[in-house]
Order: sequence, then C-alpha cells, then structure tokens
Amino acid sequence: MPALEVRRPGRVPYADALALQEQLRTARAAGDVGDVLLLLEHPDVITFGRSARPGTARLDDAGLRAAGYDVHRVNRGGDVTWHGPGQLVGYPILDLAARGRDVHVYLRALEGALIDALADLGLEACRRPGYTGVWLDASRKIASIGVGVREWISMHGFALNVCCDLARFDAIVPCGLEDVRMVSVESELGAPVPLERAADRVEAHLRKALG
Repeated sequence: MPALEVRRPGRVPYADALALQEQLRTARAAGDVGDVLLLLEHPDVITFGRSARPGTARLDDAGLRAAGYDVHRVNRGGDVTWHGPGQLVGYPILDLAARGRDVHVYLRALEGALIDALADLGLEACRRPGYTGVWLDASRKIASIGVGVREWISMHGFALNVCCDLARFDAIVPCGLEDVRMVSVESELGAPVPLERAADRVEAHLRKALG
C-alpha cells in the first residue's frame, strides 16, 4: 500500500479544513502528494451529508447559527452530524484506486482501526450490522463515518467522540437515527481522556490499516 503522511494541525474551522481537503485531493489526483491523513478538531459545526432528510436538525439554519453552530452542507455520505472541541476528526485523502477500488472495504478498515484504538483506551467497541460507524452496543454510538470519493480519491472521513460536550448533539438527530445515544470515551470511562492521547492511538492503528 502507499505510504501514509499524517498531519495534525490542531483546531481548524470547518470551511478551512474543507478547502484543505480539496487542495490535497487535487494534488493527490495529480500525483503531487502521496496519501495524507488529517487528524484535527473543529469549532462547533453542524454538517449535513448527501442523505440528510428534513427534520434531522431540531432548528433551522438561522436557529443553529444563533445557538453557536456553523452550518455546512457537504458532499459526503450520511445524514447530519456535529463536530466540535474534544472530538477527534479524521480526513484521509487516499488513492483508493491503489487500494482495490472498494469503498466498503475502506469503510470497514476505518471502523476496524477505530475499534482497535478504543480497545487501547479501555473500551470494547463494535460494528452494528447494517450501519456505518463504531458503537458500544445497538443504542450507543461513539464514532460516525461519512466519506466522499471522487475519481477514486477519498475525502471526508470519521469523527470520534473523545472528551467533547455531548449536549451539543441535542440540536440534531445524530446520523438521522432517533434510537441512538451519542457517547464519548470520557463519558464511558468516567475519567478525563486527553484528545492527544486518543489521537496517538488512532494514528497508530490507521497507519497499520491504511499505510
């Protein structure tokens, strides 16, 4: 598999991260850079994916902005989600043509790496049949995944709840699933978990899975 470069730029506004992804996608398609993984966090933002349905946000866009959220509609899979401080967000910019041109295999690789990283942190996580993402059981979700692929170059990625304010999910129906409760590493362990510690474990397992 191609080598994987990992960049950890810290807290980045969503629009800036999206622009960076586009720049890297173009450069990757041209062969000017290799595969790149961005690991970062965002200020408060609500994003709507391609599958977003009416009613999955509990406020209109003006109401969301008044409540302190940025709002974006983007070309990724999935419904609506929240990103914010204390949540680890990963954006792999990969040439999937060199990895078998199989998006489902790619999604399972992301899930597997996150499950392994959570095991290192002390949590037993799992997949939920029929759904993308990482779960602790059928009702508790700890990581969301929504990707975009253009000309076999991937964008967007995953969000792992580490030490975030889970109340910020209250403005939406996360991933459009009414029966799901979002949890975090910190809320499940009942102890502080630095974002950097989680990022170290996620990076290690993604390097194994993707590079």
